[in-house]
Amino acid sequence: MKFLARSVFIFSLCSFCLFSFLKVTAITNESHPFETLYLEIGYQNIGDALYELEQHYNQRLKLPYKLPPISFTHSFGRFNKYEDGINNSFEVEYLNEKLTNHHYTIWVRPIKHKIPIREKYVVKTFDLKNGENATYSNRSGFNTLVFEQDNWQYMLRVDQSISDIVTPEVLVEIANSIE
Repeated sequence: MKFLARSVFIFSLCSFCLFSFLKVTAITNESHPFETLYLEIGYQNIGDALYELEQHYNQRLKLPYKLPPISFTHSFGRFNKYEDGINNSFEVEYLNEKLTNHHYTIWVRPIKHKIPIREKYVVKTFDLKNGENATYSNRSGFNTLVFEQDNWQYMLRVDQSISDIVTPEVLVEIANSIE
């Protein structure tokens, strides 16, 4: 019983410390560089995250050469690795510190654990130069192009508020830049 009480106390103390840290971080956010917040939650240099993914799967992952025609101030990568392997994913975030809607994300998952496409959200389907189809949808404030290539499922996502600049056709051009 003492062990259980001690464990509860330690858990409560750790939770309190974590909550206090997050609260102080939120309050003093203005004194932290923009990138610090991303680094604290596991993002890193895109190349390092890509290396981790490729070592884990022993397979190369090709990223698009093109970017949306909007400005970015930061880019980060993260390989999310879980024990079950089912929810493993690779993320690339391109952000603009001053223009929050200038946000572009690439999510990649192994095709065997792909996220199913919900037809009710599909707006349009495109043919890619690799012979695969890509589905374009807009949901929850984001426009997303989903496609498969080389045993990976890719999701390219941008903020809906910039859909006049980053059109579905622009996302298709980006997808087609993977070689």
